[in-house]
Amino acid sequence: MGTQVERLESGIAVLTVDHPPVNALPANGWQELATAVGDAGADPTTRAVVLRAEGRGFNAGVDIKELAADPGHTKLVEVNHGCYAAFRAVYECPVPVITAVQGFCLGGGIGLAGNSDVLIASEDAEFGLPEVDRGALGAATHLARLVPQHLMRTLFFTGRTVSAHQLEHFGSVWRVVPADQLRATAVELAGEIAAKDPVVIRRAKEALNGIDPVDVHRSYRFEQGFTFELNLSGVADRARAEFVDGSGRA
Repeated sequence: MGTQVERLESGIAVLTVDHPPVNALPANGWQELATAVGDAGADPTTRAVVLRAEGRGFNAGVDIKELAADPGHTKLVEVNHGCYAAFRAVYECPVPVITAVQGFCLGGGIGLAGNSDVLIASEDAEFGLPEVDRGALGAATHLARLVPQHLMRTLFFTGRTVSAHQLEHFGSVWRVVPADQLRATAVELAGEIAAKDPVVIRRAKEALNGIDPVDVHRSYRFEQGFTFELNLSGVADRARAEFVDGSGRA
């Protein structure tokens, strides 16, 4: 369990998240992922990073049960910092991050996907933010990097998902492939990037981040403030309790 790191001879670092049963990460899981991405990018021999996951889905967001079990706000603060750190690590990784998504990519998974440089998805992949139904807000910043503005708002308000093929149509997903080809396809593309001059690629990543029209870190922190406000009001506690006991929406 956790985040495993595999280093290939080509200079590709393959990071695999494995938190059964659905890859809903606890607070320390987000921090562990942030550290793994940061360490991979800091290694001068790394030329590209592949971010993937084991199991039937890429990421189901935060561990709601961990938050529901905390009578205060300690875990909420920890998971907020953890998500922020993980999303930031992906965005600021000095080399391109190619993320391979299978099954569901929800909540915090959107933060990881939206801040990645390239997305490859399996045919069954779906992307969405169920935050409103969980009494939380956040990652609209990153969903807006995947879909057009008005669709982002529709998905955010309703909690609906969008398919990998739809994202491929928008150009957000580079390729949609059968699930059994997902890892190989991601590694193949990473290899193409890794074969180029590493100094040029690192400067290219820095340059692209520098011309980004949205400050993703500031924007996401703004969203997190509303999540904390909903927790202080008690709305989030009720939504999490409904989710844990099964009476809330799926």
